[in-house]
Amino acid sequence: MANSTLNPAIENVREEVINWRRYLHQNPELSYHEEKTSKFVYETLLSFGNLEVSRPTKYSVMARLVGSQPGKILAIRADMDALPIQEETDIEFKSKNPGVMHACGHDGHTAMLLGAAKILSEVKEDIKGEVRFFFQHAEEHFPGGAQEMVDAGGMDGVNMVIGAHLMSDLDVGKIGVVYGPMMASTHAFWITVKGKGGHGGMPHETIDSIAIGAQVVTNLQHVVARNTDPLDQVVLSIGKFVGGEAGNVIANSVEITGTVRSFDVKYREIMPDLVERVVKGVTEAHGADYDLKYICGYLPVVNDEEVTKIIEDTARELYGEEGLDFPKPKMGAEDFSAYQQKAPGAFFMIGTRNEDKGIVFPHHHPKFDIDEDSLEYGVNMFVNAVFNYLK
Repeated sequence: MANSTLNPAIENVREEVINWRRYLHQNPELSYHEEKTSKFVYETLLSFGNLEVSRPTKYSVMARLVGSQPGKILAIRADMDALPIQEETDIEFKSKNPGVMHACGHDGHTAMLLGAAKILSEVKEDIKGEVRFFFQHAEEHFPGGAQEMVDAGGMDGVNMVIGAHLMSDLDVGKIGVVYGPMMASTHAFWITVKGKGGHGGMPHETIDSIAIGAQVVTNLQHVVARNTDPLDQVVLSIGKFVGGEAGNVIANSVEITGTVRSFDVKYREIMPDLVERVVKGVTEAHGADYDLKYICGYLPVVNDEEVTKIIEDTARELYGEEGLDFPKPKMGAEDFSAYQQKAPGAFFMIGTRNEDKGIVFPHHHPKFDIDEDSLEYGVNMFVNAVFNYLK
């Protein structure tokens, strides 16, 4: 099917996609609570016709479009969950749910894939093979919905999988393509430094958990600086340090939470031991004790070369060289990697930044928003990538 034939269909679905996105934005739900969201997606897909719609897990939806001719199976994924953030935008369709917000663009991802599903469902006779549409729950919360959908059989028989992310640091009109490693593996750890509390004026009678915890944080920086190859991309960050209730009281304990990001899976085995060695050494040196919980989360997103080439060629065909961007890999994490363990896949970026409209805030920010013009780019990429692959 020629792109010139598809373009009117994409233009015709544009307003619906925007309206779907606005409904979802106004009614966000957290990971593993996407009850109304999944119901809305399920019913919307049923209304299109020509789709086999199912619920692989409690909060996810899958639709199958089986073409009129045999061929390969392509899966396309969108995530649906929101974040525990109080929205601070001034848009008319801002979140109705206090403390919950679509601050990562998942409302746009879902709307774009609904738009692609509608268009493709209307041209079933032109499909060679099968298209599976994954509307996934719980991307933001480990262990993540992707692995649950894989375990439920969603990827069985799939030959190729693609997905996209709206990006606030990429201008609207740009498609970001990354070959190879694109997003990092994520680890999380929780440390409790156990000291002995007491009066701030008599520190010699205590085991100062805050002072010890501060040294733990400082020394953990040496894990990357002196225990990993400087040519490898590894990051260790502390995001939370909580201890004490009064300025003149030395706390019994301190809670420290952090993350490790890397592209090389070998660090999933190495880092837990390195972190514990530092924590154990520092606490023992000062007569304190500790608890450590360390979890290796999502695997790195590593784009398959051939699938990525299809994405690049599709973007160039639609938008020319000026519409292409080749950004650096990011240390953010994505459970899209679970699908890539079952079939070759590629994850790409869709620019949504627009300084003229004031759409400049980063992901997970209470003022995050997207330029809704970007939604058409996503629908266009999904629909044309299907034909470029299945033809």
